[in-house]
Amino acid sequence: MSESPAEKRLITGRRRSEDQDQSLRPQFLREIIGQDRVVANLQILVEAAKARREVLDHILFYGPPGIGKTTLSHVMAKEMGVNIRVTAGPAIERAGDLAAILTHLREGDVLFIDEIHRLGKAVEEILYPAMEDFVLDIVVGKGPAAKNVRLNLPRFTVIGATTRLDLLTGALRSRFGAIFRLDFYDTEAMTLIVKRAAALFNVPLEPDGAYEIASRARGTPRIAIRLLKRVRDYAQVRGDGTITKQIADEALDLLDIDHLGLDDIDRRVLRTIIEKFNGGPVGVDVIAASISEEAGTITDVYEPYLLQLGFLNILPRGRVATRRAYEHLGIPYHGAEEQGQQVPLI
Repeated sequence: MSESPAEKRLITGRRRSEDQDQSLRPQFLREIIGQDRVVANLQILVEAAKARREVLDHILFYGPPGIGKTTLSHVMAKEMGVNIRVTAGPAIERAGDLAAILTHLREGDVLFIDEIHRLGKAVEEILYPAMEDFVLDIVVGKGPAAKNVRLNLPRFTVIGATTRLDLLTGALRSRFGAIFRLDFYDTEAMTLIVKRAAALFNVPLEPDGAYEIASRARGTPRIAIRLLKRVRDYAQVRGDGTITKQIADEALDLLDIDHLGLDDIDRRVLRTIIEKFNGGPVGVDVIAASISEEAGTITDVYEPYLLQLGFLNILPRGRVATRRAYEHLGIPYHGAEEQGQQVPLI
């Protein structure tokens, strides 16, 4: 199956095959850079659970892709000194798949479910009593002879991760004792993350070079490390191996990533709204059709960062490009809403 444009992007927050280097992951909460409020709350959860000699409460992380939900889940297991079992919502297709996972857990283990919003209804119904009462209800046999058997499970912790909290059912969401939103990182934290990764890669990195990479990484550690690898290659081939501001500038410009971290697809979204639809408002389905992309990909992948930069407004009638978007693209601003032009909304 061919990759979509979103999956091919260097600056997507979604996981790619090149992002599997486990050595870059922090091992303990004290090593986490950024997300200070979340880390402080997690530290309290860990210390309280250890003091009471109990398992961790179930935890749900939500937020954009690539900002550390999986990493924090591994860290929590490490902090508690327990094993972690990793799976994903789409991988658990049947109730029996989940039952097999649950029956192999040990006391205190962490079950990490990525994309937990994609669990099927039948699977969720098995998960509810497991999370709440640590029991597993299974049906043995078929027809009139079928029996409902209840198995006791060891106490364990479910850590869920999702980019779409709104798609979680209320019943599932209520089973989590602690729910945390992870936000995009500021440039200061991103710079520290780039410096840490460069040290682990044993790459000479000047402070200005680290800042340049960090400022174009869209507040996402996964993207920052990916960009660092590409700049490292450029520095080795076109320079002396040291990443300076000039080297970082040249490498990232060659990759068509501008000083705010926008790539060609981001600019196509903005230009579509501005040039084809007079700045908006325009419906997301129309934007998607104009750039040959799925509407869900527009809302999940492209829009969050454009909204964070203040380049888009979402109104009841559709998306509107702001003055800042015009200025970034070098297009004269004419006050799109004042034109009163009617455009398709769905």
